[in-house]
Amino acid sequence: MNDNIAIKVEHVSKKYCKSLKWSMLYGIKDIGRNTLGLSSYSEKLRKGEFWAVDDVSFEVRKGETLGIIGPNGSGKTTLLKLLNGIFWPDKGKITIKGKAGALIEVGAGFHPLLTGRENVYINAAILGMTKKEVEKDFDSIVEFADIGDFIDTPVKFYSSGMFVRLGFAVAVHCEPDILLVDEVLAVGDLAFALKCHRKMSEFRQSGGTVVMVSHNIQAIRNVGKKALWLNGGEIKEIGEVHHVCDLYEADVVMSRKSGYDTIGSQLHYDPAVRISKVEFLDNNDQIFTSYKVGDYFKLRIHFACRRIVKNPIFTVSIFNSEGLTVSSNYSNFDGCEFSQIFGVGYIDFCLDKLAFKPSKYVCSVTFSEEEVANVLDWHEKCYVFTVAGSSANYGLINPFPKWSLKYNQGGR
Repeated sequence: MNDNIAIKVEHVSKKYCKSLKWSMLYGIKDIGRNTLGLSSYSEKLRKGEFWAVDDVSFEVRKGETLGIIGPNGSGKTTLLKLLNGIFWPDKGKITIKGKAGALIEVGAGFHPLLTGRENVYINAAILGMTKKEVEKDFDSIVEFADIGDFIDTPVKFYSSGMFVRLGFAVAVHCEPDILLVDEVLAVGDLAFALKCHRKMSEFRQSGGTVVMVSHNIQAIRNVGKKALWLNGGEIKEIGEVHHVCDLYEADVVMSRKSGYDTIGSQLHYDPAVRISKVEFLDNNDQIFTSYKVGDYFKLRIHFACRRIVKNPIFTVSIFNSEGLTVSSNYSNFDGCEFSQIFGVGYIDFCLDKLAFKPSKYVCSVTFSEEEVANVLDWHEKCYVFTVAGSSANYGLINPFPKWSLKYNQGGR
């Protein structure tokens, strides 16, 4: 293997059995066959088995960070455990050059009846540290965990945050050449999370190799230049991080499983007042529900009032595929005020440049009288539209800012 390669995975597959009974039976048979020097048929699927990881191949160079993404059940954590040696592959070969440290299950190996101090030594030993190394780094571990005098308290009395802090502190002090990370950077409070990110950054800058699994796509974009997309145990795409993440997010957006595929609820409080129809339009007033980042956006609310509505207020709330509110607007607060309306008509909610990141979105609209709380008609999460485009530089939204820098060179 090339000296510059830290991890090499060649046609690796790992299978599991859905039935515990059959799994135990297969295990006994395999042990017996191996004892007799016979093949255990590890390369073939038997009744109830499936490939959790199927024919996966890739390389990670020294000092490189690889992000692994994919939906739940795609084989991400299984692959990480194969890299860490927790499981052996049923097919293929894994070559690791250097000491690997895993942050797969933070705090795994902690005994609830033992103190934090005692668990530091036990957990560090599991991660490959000697007693001498632990004694040298013990004060640094405790300082990093920031749990104060509770270090001599049994961990069963720890809060979940304290438990994770101590587990992470031990793991990052094992000084590996390769760090395997599975959804553990979002731990503790904000201050501790920032401390974790700084520690990870220091590790990468010192030439450490990182393989990171996360559902936080922005975190994957931030930490690496290369990403691997797993789906159903197979590699769907591997390459430059923004390219792969864009493809994955576009797939999630367009998938019927991404949420908001059914109509929400409509609550009618006044039979004389109705929101009769809601439309998404482009800048030519044509029906349009698939936008691109930066497009003109118009939402038209049609109404029918069989009585006079005084001081009408319309609201539009937009939620992303995770249910987070990304925009909430009130017609009266935005300067669109009327003393009264009666009859049939519509009101338009317009955005000159659609600033939302690529995703699927759902809208709620309400029609109120005199004050927002006095709702006459409420359509909750009933209207869906999508936004496509590259999301490499986006958070929830991109406000299309203009930057201006001024400074006094050499001054104070």
